[in-house]
Amino acid sequence: MNDKYIELRINRDFGDILTVYFDFLKQNIKKFTNVFLSYNGLFLIGLLITSYLLVSGFVGMISQNSALYGIQTEQVSEDTYWIYIIAGFSLFFLIFLAVAGLNFSLSSSYMIKYDEHKGMGFDKTEVWNLTKSKFGNILVFILLLIPMYGTFFIISIIFAFIPLLGMFAQYILQFFLAAWIGVSFFSMLSENKGVIEAFGEGWNLVTKNFWKSVGVNFILGLLNGLLMFMVILIPAILIGIYTFHVMENNVDVAGVVSTIVYTLGLCAFLILMVYAQCLSQFINGILFYTLHEKTYNVNTRSKIEQIGQSDQ
Repeated sequence: MNDKYIELRINRDFGDILTVYFDFLKQNIKKFTNVFLSYNGLFLIGLLITSYLLVSGFVGMISQNSALYGIQTEQVSEDTYWIYIIAGFSLFFLIFLAVAGLNFSLSSSYMIKYDEHKGMGFDKTEVWNLTKSKFGNILVFILLLIPMYGTFFIISIIFAFIPLLGMFAQYILQFFLAAWIGVSFFSMLSENKGVIEAFGEGWNLVTKNFWKSVGVNFILGLLNGLLMFMVILIPAILIGIYTFHVMENNVDVAGVVSTIVYTLGLCAFLILMVYAQCLSQFINGILFYTLHEKTYNVNTRSKIEQIGQSDQ
């Protein structure tokens, strides 16, 4: 693996952003995964509990109709299964909010430290310390996302009534929102801005480069999705084969083995979904450095000044 520093503060065109993203990912994937696992341990356990509750609830509901398949199972009140399902979704919602803030912060902090150290010569505790120092702003930022996404949901419903054109408008708005939020969050951490000021800076950078911002999030979001699909394809096939075995051999779908298999499968899916969220913030980190350099020319001016000093 080539550990040569990938300079981030460069005004890149669309194609170069895509190339740099994958170069950065290839170089940093191992170290960042270590950071991810180190500081998400408690939440990963929470996702395992969430998976168990959801699987127990849904599989239990299915097992109540197991007589259709000739399977004899212990009958439990349907209300019990609904309690599992509601508890599982409630716990998932709370964990998702916490994980969203944490992992947006970890991936942003990681890239900031990478830029500061001109490479991977930093410890994972530096990433955590930066994240921890901004906890208050991060919490406010995440809470503001709730009404923002609520508004987006309402607008999406309105767009749904407009044939074809509404669908394209909804996707454009979706990827614009992803770019705005990601760039704003990165601005808040890297430039020590307040939450509202960071949203303003993000709006300024993204709206001035609207199609680049939307296009980068669309293409790399799609590629990230395909990458995650390839990762989960093998376990998904294995679980599919196991499900076929359960149905063909009248195995108790609510049995211990089935519950373990489906719980681990769902937990792996949720963890990968969280991990993919981290990778999406790397996209907007590179986009932030590109748009910031295009707007302010900080790195370019610094190099010119260094050349001038060396000539004296």
